[in-house]
Amino acid sequence: MSQKITTDLKSAPLFDHLDELRRRLIFSVIFLAAGMSIAFVYRLQLIDWVKGPLQYSELYREGKVQVVTYNLTEPLMLSLNLSFWAGIGLALPFILGQVWGFIAPGLYPSERRWAWPFIVGAGLSFVGGAVFGYQLVLPSMVPFLVQFLAGTVTPILGLGSYIGTVTTFLVAFGLAFELPILSVILTRIGIVNHVMLRKGWRIAIVAIMVAAAVITPTPDPGNMMLVAVPLYVLFELSVLLSRAFRLPPPEESESPALGL
Repeated sequence: MSQKITTDLKSAPLFDHLDELRRRLIFSVIFLAAGMSIAFVYRLQLIDWVKGPLQYSELYREGKVQVVTYNLTEPLMLSLNLSFWAGIGLALPFILGQVWGFIAPGLYPSERRWAWPFIVGAGLSFVGGAVFGYQLVLPSMVPFLVQFLAGTVTPILGLGSYIGTVTTFLVAFGLAFELPILSVILTRIGIVNHVMLRKGWRIAIVAIMVAAAVITPTPDPGNMMLVAVPLYVLFELSVLLSRAFRLPPPEESESPALGL
């Protein structure tokens, strides 16, 4: 009897979904490991790239700012940490492919044609967010922070701390640019809809302005708006995509036997 119950449970749809989820997670981990391996090979170039915004600081160009490591294992741990985040960036399209493969069976055939636009769009959005932060925000933020007490203290930057801060910043921007893709997923799952998002626009503006003020700790309001405006545009795009991918209303079935 117990064997029959176990067999019935294993054949249930829930266990099928869990099996599929486990398989997708395994493939995602494999893709991440491959991305990390590639990034680790180019770790020196990645470190130089992350240190790039320091070039905009006059103190750094004059050799008055030192970037150092504090212990024996820090270079190795730093390389692994940086390789992890770069590996996520490289593997993101493939990981998103696994996500789409998991949710695609619950979509209508007409919606499944969005698979490649979803994967490519999500990958480009993450890269675009990171590039936006690196090219437009960091060149003003890093020199401001480095030179904040210029003439009073000699800045000595821990390489691990500096790269950790910059990496976190770039990942945050990359994830922020994923908001439209996230809105599509949450809409298809049924957690949010475009009406809910539209009603929350005031809260979204306040949250965006607070986030922009935290991200750009400079007194220049122009830098703050440089962050806030793209984030609000992403919010509006999220509302439009949520409406485009909204769940169809449940159809009211008629029962011929009851004459309804």
